[in-house]
Parts: sequence; C-alpha cells; structure tokens
Amino acid sequence: MEGLRRGGIEHEGAAPVDVPLLQAGWSSLSDAESRALSPDDMPWAHRSASVLADSPLLLLDNRGPDLDAASSFLGALGYRCLAHVHDPVEALAAVRREAPCLIVLVMRAPVLAGMTVLSALREDPVLRHVPTVVLDATGHPQAMQRSLASGAADCLECPVAASELALRVRNLLAAHAYREYLGQHDVLTGLSTRAAYRQAAANVLAESSAGALLLVGADGLADVNDALGQGVGDQLLQRIAKRLGSCVQTEAGGELSSERHDPMLFRMDGDEFAILVPHMEGGHSTAAFINKVLEDGTATLHPHGRPELFVTCSIGVSVFPRDGDDPETLLRHASVALRQAKEAGAHRYEFYAPDFGELAQRRLDLSAELRHAVRRDQIELLYAPVVDLASGRLAEAQTIVAWRHASGRVIAGDELMDLAGRSEMDVTLTEWMVEQARKHIRNWRAAGLQPVPLGLKASLAHMQVRDLVHLVQAATSSGIEPQLLHLQLQQLGNLAAPSPKDASALVALRKKGVHLALDRFGACGTVGDLRRLPYDELKVDGSLFDDVERDGFQQAMLLGINDLAKRLRLSSVACGIDTPRKLDFVRKHGWDRAQGTLFGEPLEGLAFAARWLTRSGKPQRVSIPGELA
Repeated sequence: MEGLRRGGIEHEGAAPVDVPLLQAGWSSLSDAESRALSPDDMPWAHRSASVLADSPLLLLDNRGPDLDAASSFLGALGYRCLAHVHDPVEALAAVRREAPCLIVLVMRAPVLAGMTVLSALREDPVLRHVPTVVLDATGHPQAMQRSLASGAADCLECPVAASELALRVRNLLAAHAYREYLGQHDVLTGLSTRAAYRQAAANVLAESSAGALLLVGADGLADVNDALGQGVGDQLLQRIAKRLGSCVQTEAGGELSSERHDPMLFRMDGDEFAILVPHMEGGHSTAAFINKVLEDGTATLHPHGRPELFVTCSIGVSVFPRDGDDPETLLRHASVALRQAKEAGAHRYEFYAPDFGELAQRRLDLSAELRHAVRRDQIELLYAPVVDLASGRLAEAQTIVAWRHASGRVIAGDELMDLAGRSEMDVTLTEWMVEQARKHIRNWRAAGLQPVPLGLKASLAHMQVRDLVHLVQAATSSGIEPQLLHLQLQQLGNLAAPSPKDASALVALRKKGVHLALDRFGACGTVGDLRRLPYDELKVDGSLFDDVERDGFQQAMLLGINDLAKRLRLSSVACGIDTPRKLDFVRKHGWDRAQGTLFGEPLEGLAFAARWLTRSGKPQRVSIPGELA
C-alpha cells in the first residue's frame, strides 16, 4: 500500500476520475457472439460448472457510475448478477450474505477502499477461495500489479472490451469448477469422493425417514496389487466402479429413490465404494438391490500373458436412522459390517448389528491388554500331541500360546493369533514363542529328555519372507536344531512374492531340515496360498471336521483336500480331532497325522515332557481305548 502512495496513485485530496468500465459498443453484440460468451459455452462442461454459473456474480464498486451497464451486460449473457456500491464493511457483508461464485471488484483512485476489500477477502478462510476479477480504473500500472499480488485471480484495465470481460469471467468460473470437481471426485474412477459423501449423506439424512448405506469392498485386491502391480489393481477398480455405476444408475427414480434424491455412488478409501440409498420402505427391494450389487460388483480382467483375474466384492450395510443419524456414524457402522462380512468369507453381505460394534470394541480393548500381557509375561506356551496315524505314536509337539485373561477367560491358539494380527502384535508373539520354545528345549535336555519336533505357528499378516528367514535363522542359531523346527504359516494374505535372494535362503533352510506347513487350510489358508511358498505339510482347519460324521458334502470336500495334498506330495494333518468317529474317518481315508483333544489336553512345558518325552528319543505310543491300543 505504501508503494502505491509513493507512486502518486493514492492521494487523500486527489480528485477521482471516473473511467468507464466497458468500452463503447458493448450493447451491439450479435446473438451468436452473445451465445459464444455465455456460461453455457464453458470449456469445462460438467455439472459442477453449471451449478457455479447458477450462483450469483457480485459486482463491487465504491461509486458505480456505470456499474449497472456491466451488470446488464453479464446478465444478458446468462449470469445472475448482484451489483453493489459499497464501502469496505458493506462489501464484505454482501459477499458473506450472497455467497457468490465470482467477484468483480472495481478498483478506482483512491484505491484504499478497493485494496482493503481485496486484502480482507484473501485473509478470510472461506472467502479467499472465491475468485476475484479486478477492473482497474486507476490508470496506474502499479495498481494492477498490486491487485494481483494481493490475491486477485485476474486484473483488467478499464475500459475493458465487454467480450474480454465475459471470457475472463467464464474461464475463471470453469477453472474454479474444475478445482471443485477435483476436490469432490476421485481421479481414478471419476466418482464422487468421501468429502462429497459427507455432504450428500447430511442432506439425505435431513430429508429422508429411512434409507441405507452400502459399503462395498473388493475381495483380495491387495493380492492382485502384490502379484501383478498396482496398475492392474487400478484397472480392476475402474471396472468395478463402472459396473457399480451402471447398477446404481438403473435405480434412479425407482423404489429406492426419495422425492429429491436417487441412489448415489462414491469412491471411498482404497478398494472401497459406498452406495447411499435415500429411501427404504420395505426390506424386499433393498435386499434385491444388495444382491444385485453383490453380483454386478464382480469384475474380471485378462492381463496380457496371464490367466484371467476374477475379483468379487463383499458388502457391509448400515440402515438409518437405526444404525446412525449422521454420515460418519453410518459409515463407521457399515465398515464394521463389511469387516464382519469379509471375516465370514468373501462375496457376501452383512447388516450392521450392535453386537458387531461391541465385538469390535472388545477386540480393541483386548488388543491393548495383550500388549501389556506380553511385556508382563502373562502368557504361556502349552504343548499338545500330534499323532502319526500309521504308527499311533507321537510325531510332534503342537505349541499353543495361551493367555489367561483377568476375567478368567482363556484366549488361546488361533483365536489369540488372530487377535495379535489385528493389533499388529503377531510378529512379537511369534518371536516370543520361538524364545520360549528354545528355553523349554534347553530344560528338557538338561533333564536328560530328547525333544520332539515343535509345531510353531507363525502369522505372516505383518511379516514378509525376509522376516521369516531371519526368524528361522535366529531360532536355529539360538539352539533349536533345524529338524525340530516345524513352522506353521498362516495369514498369508498380505505376503508379497519373495525376492530371488529370500527364496534361495528359504530353500537352503529347508534343506537343513526346517519344516514348513500351510496352516488353517480351508479357513484362512487357501489354494492360492499354496503357490506362494514351498511347503512340506498341509494342516487342515478343525472347523472342516465339525460335521464330518454325518455331512456327505463335508466328507467329499475333505477327501478332495487329502487327495490334493498327496498329489502335491505334502503330508496331510487333520486338526480338531476330538471324537473317535472323526478319528475313524481320517484313518480310513489315509490321512498322515492328526491332532486334537482326543489325544490329550495341552500341557505346560514340564508336564508335557513328563507325559510324552523319553530319554531314548523313541516316540511314545498314544493310547486311545478301542482305537490305537
């Protein structure tokens, strides 16, 4: 401002000179010329641009001898103009009141009033985003430079050609609309983003009595990204977005639409999409739509030189107002339901239930307590027998990590491993198990007893192959012979393909005698996981044996799994064997090993050694009345 004063522009007593805003002849434009300058001919042809054009233009001038002429000209082109002759206080109040899409600010000598308004606009956290065009009527070039330096989006010297003013206004609005579009739309898919969801959901919740939010998550997309690169994953996301968009579009104006809103699709974080259903009168139409989304959300892709990819979706559903009356609560509950759906198995949907949220909170509390329990040595390592079915003798000691919670509940085995994985404690817990096993082996040897191979569970939810190699090397270097180390790998979903160096190191360890098993096959272990690493053994989850005595389908599936193991030259281990009939089934059909409470309860280290270990190293025979006697 001082520079302008020194330049002779701003003099307290200087007589103002009224320079016309527009050059002569502005009213003689032809219809074709007017149409070419109208907001309907914006270079950024999108709904967001037309919405901005429907907002008012605000023209501000501290004297305004021909402000009406500029307002009439822009109004004739299709803009809604509000002209104000102002002092700075009135100008800012008008801007806040009218919420214009663009401000045309006339700068006259003396320029103090105009610069005050411009500076105040730039300092306001909301108004600073409204583009301002300065029409400089001072006749001094420094004024234009100062206006631009103070935040004006554009600056024109008066009198300005009417067509130039119209083009500058139109192009600024188009650029502003494009910026708003980018802030509200996902670049990859073109869909509205989470920010747009919040506003849309707030409007729908304020107007609709009942509706739903569907949170759609792609199943296994992380595996695709790890194996083939994010570019392939992005292509799948684009296909899913297109298919979901078509699915949602067909519902416009139907039973799921309210008076003012149709179902809307949004791209959320990562591999998730949200569908806002503004009206839900009965369950039938909503259920039919959810099933349609489930099917239409399936996408395929055939990358060059690779097999066809097939990606399904899972859905979590929250209903309003029952599950939430604000956008964030509704989204949070849909996310809980989606997580529950994915944990239950891919390609399914779940409605939110309050006990889901309570379960999530309990898990969160337990995760925090588990960290303290590991540090305070409040967990223990137990051992259970694994039986060789051909000989009926002890083949291995299955380690089971157990935590006796303060409530009296015992959390053990796979449940505790899953809890550790969700709280990113699985690596720490696996390292703790290896250290405890090392101590037990040392104690057994000190007592003159020969240890048997130890089945140690290792979660790879937050571990890569190089970490696994380091873990095995640390175990073998600390006193556990490679032949005693049977690592049972689970939660391989995030495991990236090993580098040649890591793969070679893993092969070398196996040659030394380290045994690798794919754990919990049929639950979290999949056929796809068999391709990730070299294995010696397939441990089949105990849940698959629950109804094996009477379920023919279950029996056929288990026969197929055992046949798969044999064809891949893997030992097959049946877990969860707790009845003689289950034992009969696995023995009859040629399974190699079995474990479960039928063979004995888990014991702590000393008790297990006293019951099962020998000085000679000859495996103990397992005695089960009527079976292995």
